[in-house]
Amino acid sequence: MKLPKAIIFDMDGTLVDNIPYHRDAWLEFLQQHGIHLNSSQFHAQNHGTIDEMMQRFFPQIEDPHQLYELGQEKERTYREMYRPHIQEVNGLTAFLQAIKAKGLQSLLATMGDQPNIDFTLDSLEIRSYFSFTTGGHEVSKGKPDPEIFLLSMEKARLRPEECLVIEDSQGGILAAKRGGLQVVGISTSESKETLLSLGCDGVVGDFEELGRVMFG
Repeated sequence: MKLPKAIIFDMDGTLVDNIPYHRDAWLEFLQQHGIHLNSSQFHAQNHGTIDEMMQRFFPQIEDPHQLYELGQEKERTYREMYRPHIQEVNGLTAFLQAIKAKGLQSLLATMGDQPNIDFTLDSLEIRSYFSFTTGGHEVSKGKPDPEIFLLSMEKARLRPEECLVIEDSQGGILAAKRGGLQVVGISTSESKETLLSLGCDGVVGDFEELGRVMFG
């Protein structure tokens, strides 16, 4: 594999295998506000920025500040649930160290907002490896729109052909492909077969495997 100048990481489901905790936090939060969904019903609506999702679930609320506060309530619920369990996907820190040793950049492009970015990077003690982080609060359109990846590359002054994206979800894979980027899928949330069918250029189980593929 030809090495890129930068690797752009998604966060949720990629750095950490936390998607079930986000789902459970959403379901608990929505239930507290009188919205009762099962996992399948929620999954069908689980895309976009936190603001977009709040507008989807609370169309009767027009006040942006009120929607923002609802979003923060949900994210606090998630962090409280996941804090005792947070751990990196196997091999992540060693992979970040290898990237740094090779002189490559690590970038973060996530629909998570700044408190969740801080929570994840600081809990795992990996903030220092990332040249730039870009969160959902910085864009107007969530994945599968490519805006988050375009902004991440703009910060690093890089072109799509100079970057490789690591993603776990359909929306993220579509966003990366629409941005002209190569994508490696990591099979935390979906099977390897599903990730390949969604358009990934390659699929790995964890970062230990990816390190062997990229660096030998």
